[in-house]
Amino acid sequence: MKIIVSGAGKVGQTLAAYLAEEKHDVTLIDNSPELVALVNETLDVSGIVGSGSHPDTLERAGAREADMLIAATPVDEINMVSCQVAHTIFGIKKKIARIREESYLSPTWSNLFSRDHMPIDMVISPEKSVARAIMERINAPGSFNIIPLVEGHLQLVSVLCNDDCPVINTPMKQLYTLFPDLLFKVVAIIRGNEKIVPEQMDQIRPKDEVYFVVASEHMARTMAAFGHEEKEARRILIVGGGNIGICLAQELHARNPSLVLRMIEQNPEKARYASEILPGVLVFKGNALTRELLEEANIGYTEAVVSVTNHDESNILVSLLASEYGDPRTIALLSNPTYTPMASSLGIDAVVNPRSITISSILRHVRYGHIKSAVSLRDGFAEVMEVEVPESSTALLYKPLRSMKLPDDTILGAIIRKNKVIIAHPETVLHPNDRVILLTSHKQINRVEAMFSASLYGSYF
Repeated sequence: MKIIVSGAGKVGQTLAAYLAEEKHDVTLIDNSPELVALVNETLDVSGIVGSGSHPDTLERAGAREADMLIAATPVDEINMVSCQVAHTIFGIKKKIARIREESYLSPTWSNLFSRDHMPIDMVISPEKSVARAIMERINAPGSFNIIPLVEGHLQLVSVLCNDDCPVINTPMKQLYTLFPDLLFKVVAIIRGNEKIVPEQMDQIRPKDEVYFVVASEHMARTMAAFGHEEKEARRILIVGGGNIGICLAQELHARNPSLVLRMIEQNPEKARYASEILPGVLVFKGNALTRELLEEANIGYTEAVVSVTNHDESNILVSLLASEYGDPRTIALLSNPTYTPMASSLGIDAVVNPRSITISSILRHVRYGHIKSAVSLRDGFAEVMEVEVPESSTALLYKPLRSMKLPDDTILGAIIRKNKVIIAHPETVLHPNDRVILLTSHKQINRVEAMFSASLYGSYF
C-alpha cells in the first residue's frame, strides 16, 4: 500500500519505520526540516517538509495515488483538516486521525466524524487507550501487561517470573502436561535483551518476562501457576491530573463506583479542574515526591499507585517512594522504552508505554485481508495478530498444524471457534472462519498476511 503519515514525532517515526519494514510505500510529512532530514537519513521512507493539512503538501506526498492517510501530529485540528482535504480533494479511501481533545470525543457529538461531516474512518484517542490499558493492569494484579483479544474471549498477558515461580526450569513440552485443564499457551519470552519465540524444549528462567495467551475464564488460575495471586486493588492513588489521569479516574469510577480514588496533581489549575470534573475523587495539590503529601493522601492504606505524569523520571521516583509504604501495586507510565527493562528491578509492578499503545491501535486498522487486529509488543520485536481463516483456503483447512509451514519466529497460540477457546497443539486443524491468535516477528508479517489470504497463499508455500 501507499501510505502517507502526517507528523514525524515519536509515534509518526516509529509507525513509518514499521510500515516501511513491511515493504509499504511510506511518505512522512512534517513542518520541521530537521525531523524530515533525520527521517530521510535513517528510515526507508520519503520525508517531505510541509503541513499535512495543506493540499499542495499532500499532492507532493503522492496523495492522488495513496491508499491511506494517518494523521498523527500533536494538533487535533491539523489532523482533522488533513483527513478532510485527503477525502475531498484526493479521494483517499482510508483516513486515520489521532484526536486528543475530550470535547471532540464526547458521545454528544458522535456523528462529527462521519463521511457526511468530517470523513475520518478511525479516530485514535491516546488518552482513552492508555487509560483502558492501565485499567486492565489494575484488574489483573500480577500482570506486567495485559491485552484483551477476540471480544474478550482471550487475554494476552505478560508476567515477570520471580525466583519462586512454580514453573521455573520447566520445558514448554512439560509445562502444558502439568496443567492439562488450563487453556493457555506461552508465545514469547523476553530474557534481558533476548527475545525468544519458544520451542518445545525452551525453559522459563528467573527474571524472564513471559507472554502467554489464555482463555479469560482461566486467567486467575493461570496467573497462580506462574506464581501470581495478588488481590485486586480497591484503594487507588493516581499521580498526575492531566488528560490520562482524569480519563483513568472516570473509567475506574464508571466501572466500579465503590472504589476509593485519590489523586495528586502539582499544577494548581489542573488540580482545581480535576476536583471539579471528578466529584467522587479527593484531589490533593502538590508534589507527589514529598513524603508529607503522600502521607496526607493516605499512601499507607493505598493498594495501588498509578503514576501518569508527563515525566518518566517522576513516575519512576513516585513508584520507588510508594514502595516504602506498605506494599502497594505500582503502575508507571513510561514513554521512553529504554526504561522498561529496568522497571522490575526498580520495584515497578507494571509499565504502560503510551507510544506503543497508540501505534498498536493504529496498526489494527492498517492490516489488510483477513487480519482483524494486531498488537505490537515491546518496540516492535513481534506482533500478536488475530486472523480469520478464509473459507476458500484449501491449503490451510482441515490439516494438522504440524504440517503447516509457518514462517520462522511464528507461533500459533489459540483458536476461537464458535465462541469456544481451543489451545493450539500439533494435531489441531483449522476450520473455516476460525479466529486464530498467533505471534510473529516483525519481519515475517508480510508472509503471515499472505498466508491467510486465499489469493496469495500459494505463492509463499
